[in-house]
Amino acid sequence: MQIKIAVVDDDEGIRSTLTALIKRAAGFKLVGEFGNGEAALKEIPKLMPDVVLMDINLPGMKGYECVRQLKLAQPTIQFLMLTVYEDSDSLFNSLRAGASGYLLKRTASARLLEAIRDVYDGGAPMTPQLARRVVQFFSKPAGESAPLAKLTPAEREFLDQLANGYAYKEIADRMNISIDTVRSYVRTVYEKLHVHSRTEAVVKYLRG
Repeated sequence: MQIKIAVVDDDEGIRSTLTALIKRAAGFKLVGEFGNGEAALKEIPKLMPDVVLMDINLPGMKGYECVRQLKLAQPTIQFLMLTVYEDSDSLFNSLRAGASGYLLKRTASARLLEAIRDVYDGGAPMTPQLARRVVQFFSKPAGESAPLAKLTPAEREFLDQLANGYAYKEIADRMNISIDTVRSYVRTVYEKLHVHSRTEAVVKYLRG
């Protein structure tokens, strides 16, 4: 099965480079390319890509605002943000909007394709520097560690695998469980930790 990709970037040169890379790569299918957020909002819900490569600094509408609106309309689409700068505000705005990954545009082609697969499989790729900022960003209010005590040993093992960056399919293999069981752990762990994303769950676990 091919992973369906859409690209949103106002720089025609970068957009052409990304679309050419996807067209050449085995296991990927380009379903659309857009130069602004307005066009993406209109067309992407019709195309239903699996993963969207989203530029942050779009004209008019910021990339993370486009993600926020598309995620509300189509929650199953995964978003991988691409940017020139390691900007903390843009990073956190993108994660809050529903993006799953955040990479620099200078990322090597092979790493970018790997990141697309990772996002598709449930991962959250980002550079180590950006991941460190995410951990530092979240504070630990008093009494916050209590929810961790509610986790079962299997749920803690799942969270440990998640914190080490493994995708859902990899976790299923490593724990010798089904992907449906992994998804069940996602739901129960999120509920017990009172979180809404992989990033929040991992940060709360690491700080617990």
